[in-house]
Amino acid sequence: MEKDVKHGTTTLGIVFDGGVVLAADKRATMGNLVAHKNVEKIHKVTDTIAMTMAGAVGDNQMLVRFLSSELKKFEIDHDKKVDISVASTLLSHILYSRRFSFAPYWVQILIAGTKDGKGKLYSLGADGSNIQDDFISTGSGSPVAYGLLQNSYKKGMKRDEALKLAVNSLKAAMERDAFTGEGIDAVIITSKGIKKVGSDEIKKILKK
Repeated sequence: MEKDVKHGTTTLGIVFDGGVVLAADKRATMGNLVAHKNVEKIHKVTDTIAMTMAGAVGDNQMLVRFLSSELKKFEIDHDKKVDISVASTLLSHILYSRRFSFAPYWVQILIAGTKDGKGKLYSLGADGSNIQDDFISTGSGSPVAYGLLQNSYKKGMKRDEALKLAVNSLKAAMERDAFTGEGIDAVIITSKGIKKVGSDEIKKILKK
């Protein structure tokens, strides 16, 4: 039944000066039913790469496990950290390999990391598409989130500016999209690693 939990979500990523913010809501839906109220939609795949999931939960969970395993094997074999561009390309190949099968992966994924000290953000679809951008949103609430992202994003944003924009964009989606809700999770990705944003910091932004 998990694979039937589809579409109801909002995830987004924002590149800032030195890294990337990933954020997501916590609600999972099955049609008009709120199937779960505390879903983790942001997953660490290496020490410096993370991805979000929207779409079929079962497909996303399997892809997280598979990609994490493949990237760890790459790092062991090559004795170096895997590059974010390598990770996004590998994932796009995995998705494309099932494109014409009877059961493709019904997912929308954001994957992010850093390269040469700069944040890199990619959006991947069920067809294997792999698109890089400075800000991206996926899921049912993404049209609402894009309204704020499009108007407020600027290159060279600092960490706090990007986090504030991410939280407020998700807040807007939660207020207007019935399939988005139950709170906000966010992580900060830099060359030093992945750090989860504390709930107190998110609450402070929401109160302003």
